[in-house]
This record gives sequence, C-alpha cells and structure tokens, in this order.
Amino acid sequence: MSSSADIKDTSIERGSSTKQDHDERDVVEQTVKPVSKFTRWYRSPLFNVIIVGLISFTQPGIWNALNNTGAGGQQEPYLVNGANSLTFGIMVFGCSLFGILANKIGIKTVLIIGTLGYAPYSASLYVNNRYGTEWFVLFGGATCGIAASALWASEGAIALGYGDVKDRGKFTGIWLGLRELGQLIGASITLSLNVDSQTRGKVGYSTYLVLIALQCLGLPLALLISPPHKVIRSNGERLRGPLSSKKKVLLKDEFRKIWKLFKRREMFLLVPILIGFQWNGTYLGIYMTKYFSVRSRALGSLTSGIAATFANIFWGWFYDLKILKRPALAKICWALFIVVMLASFGWQVANEKLYSSTVPRTTLDWDLPGFGRGFASMVILRFFNESHYMFVYWLIGTFFDDLETLTLAVGIVRSFESIGSCIAFGIGASQVSPMVNLVIAFAMFGLTIPATSFVVFLVPERPVHLRKIEDGSSSEGETEPVAASKTAAAIDGPHP
Repeated sequence: MSSSADIKDTSIERGSSTKQDHDERDVVEQTVKPVSKFTRWYRSPLFNVIIVGLISFTQPGIWNALNNTGAGGQQEPYLVNGANSLTFGIMVFGCSLFGILANKIGIKTVLIIGTLGYAPYSASLYVNNRYGTEWFVLFGGATCGIAASALWASEGAIALGYGDVKDRGKFTGIWLGLRELGQLIGASITLSLNVDSQTRGKVGYSTYLVLIALQCLGLPLALLISPPHKVIRSNGERLRGPLSSKKKVLLKDEFRKIWKLFKRREMFLLVPILIGFQWNGTYLGIYMTKYFSVRSRALGSLTSGIAATFANIFWGWFYDLKILKRPALAKICWALFIVVMLASFGWQVANEKLYSSTVPRTTLDWDLPGFGRGFASMVILRFFNESHYMFVYWLIGTFFDDLETLTLAVGIVRSFESIGSCIAFGIGASQVSPMVNLVIAFAMFGLTIPATSFVVFLVPERPVHLRKIEDGSSSEGETEPVAASKTAAAIDGPHP
C-alpha cells in the first residue's frame, strides 16, 4: 500500500521532470487521502449529470409537458404566450448574469436558485384554469424567468464541464434525455386525466396539482450536487479553475471574460441559430391549441417527449463515436438538419393552409380521418428541435475544455436562445394568424444557415483550455493526467 507521500513522489517522477512539463500537461489536484468507492461514485461526473438531469426533469421538463399540450393546457394561447414572453425576456439578461455569478458564488448555489421559480408558474396556470385569475400567470412567468436563468446557466455547465471531453455527447444526452422524462411523465398524467375529452378546450385543473408536486422535488435534488472542487473523475482527476477552488473571483473580471468570449468567432456566429431555430416552438403551441382536441393535445405532448428522448439518446451516442473526426461529424449533422428542417417546414405550411381554410373549423382527434398527417409533422419538428439543442451544446463542447469558460459560454447561449423565445412568444401573444407565425419561423431558420455553416467549419478535433491560452500555456484541451493510475489507487484506498 502506497502512502500519500509516495503518490506525490510518483506523480512528480512520472509527470514532470521540469516545471514547464508539469504546467503543459496540466496536472490536476490530487487527493492526499483515500476515499471509499461510494464517495468516489457519489462525487463522480456521471452521478452529478444524472442528478442534474433529474432536476431538469422536475423543472423545465414539467414546464415543457404543460406547454406542449398547447399554451399550458389553456383554451386560448394568448395569456400564456404573454407570460412565456416575459419569462424569456428576463432570461435574456439573467442567463449571462447567473453564468457570471456561478463563478462568484458557486455553481451549486446558482443551481439551487434555479429550482425555486417553476412551481409558482405551474400554480398560476392552475389558478387561472380553475378561477380565471390572470395576474398570477404573469407573476408566475416572472418567477419562472428568474429561476430558469439560474438553472439554464448552471445545468449545462455541469453536464458539459464535469466529465471528460470524450464523454460529452453521452453526458449531454443523459441530461437532456432525463429532462424529457418530465415531459413523458407529465404528458402521461395529462393524457390519463383528459382521455375522454374529444373536443377542443382546456385540460382539467386536477392535471396541474400532480405536476406542481413533481416540481417541488427539484430543491432536495439540487442539494445532492457536488461542488466542482469535490468532483472525482474516473481516472482520479480533480477539476481545476475558479469554479473548483477557493480562489477569489471578481465580478468585473468575469464581465470582461464573458465579453471577450462572446467576441470569438465560434460564439458570435452562433447568435443567429440561437435566436432563430426555436421560433417554431411557439407556432406549434398555437397549432395544437387551434386544431387538436384536448386528448390529442395530451397525446401530442407525450409523443413529443418520446421523440425528444430518442433524439437525446441517439445523438448522445452518435456524437461520441470514434468512426468520424469531430470536424467531419459536425458537417454531416448540420447538412442533415438543413435538409430535413426545410422539408418539414414546407410540409407544415401545406398543413396550415389546409386546416386554416377548412369550413367548419378543423378539430383533429385520433378517432377522425386525417389525424396522422397533422400529428406526424408536429412530432418531426419536435424531434429536430431537440436535436438542435444537442447539436449546439455539442458544438460548444468541441471548442472549449475548461469549466469556467463553459459556464460563461452556456450563459451566452441561453441568453440568445431567450431573445428568440421572448420575441417568438411575444408574436404568439399578439393574436397574429398561425400562418404568419409559421412563415416567420420558416424565414428565421433560413437566416441561421449561413452563419451556423461557418461555425461548423471551425470545429476542431480537440477543444482548447481557454484559461491556459490566456495565461500563455499549452492550448491542447484533451491532456493526459499524470500518474492517473496511481491517483486512482489513492482514491480507492488500499486493495487486498
């Protein structure tokens, strides 16, 4: 059995004949005392990503379940779209701000804040559904905006930054896949409670009570997350950087860093796709409300969740394949997205024209002919919306390696996503025709293609450690840990 001193000596002997070699290979902080296998599992990136996924399941997952029934389950979409516009308006500034605060007060603290505002929003929908109260829906939209800003800024950074580069596709798939579990369970509950409602209208108010109870589980789950400096990777590595140490962080420095990060080509060229890709989500909520029966809307929410879960599982597996280099993989996936999305939008325009011109007014129910056509186009768009999430976060993970930069990058990504969603829900609340909303979404996607294509051609084979580059050190992202096997032995403790 080796003592902690022996391990330190071994790592020095194997890893750094000179101080320069030691710096270039980015030796991580190593433990000085053994820990149990349970502690190593509890502190592992995989466990933390699973917990983040479950938190996402209870918060935005349930939010998605409600909104994918069409306008939060309401009979008319305009009040809910207005509240959602308020939510995303707050997030435009909140996501970047909480990304900066995560480097100041800790990513776990920010995550906990992110679990406090979703339940009031769902409660407001219940009160509105049952008693017709409208101001509470706007208040809930505000609390949801603050919480979502914190949650979105922290959960993505944990999913991307806690694990190794080689596992980022898998971890992103786990995180987003568990988020969709919220939609699956929520939609199943909604469908079971509204299965006999064959007409258009709003879902039963008892639906909200179950979903609110699920959202209250987010806070205790957040308490299980390990702060970065306690995370132990499978090879014994510890995370480094301001997020994983006691180093004092100045807010003015973080603002400077986020602005400097945004000015990099791979970041500001993503702005069009972040703003424009998800505009069809607002249209789909209106589409479901206008043309589908209550039970078909609940079925649509469930089926959308299944499609999104499959997207997360598939792309999480596909992005980690070693068959193709990362630059080639990025080009192939983006070309596929362009072709399928343009075709799907064209199909949806044809559907919208058909249903909007039908007299008497169309009500699509699964017992009626023509249901499959209108339903399938919606599911395909939902699938590729989720694929977009996976693709954007995978792109960010291909460019940057250190947790501090990833946290700031996720804040930027979420802020610009929120700009698009805020404007889209604002248009959705203005009672313009569904066709106008759809055409705008179609045009916005077309505008994202040139800039995103340029970013795709910038994808490197290995991400960079931006903080090391700024400090004048090595720029290689995927470094080998020094004496990883010895470190792992120290963490596990003595073996017989």
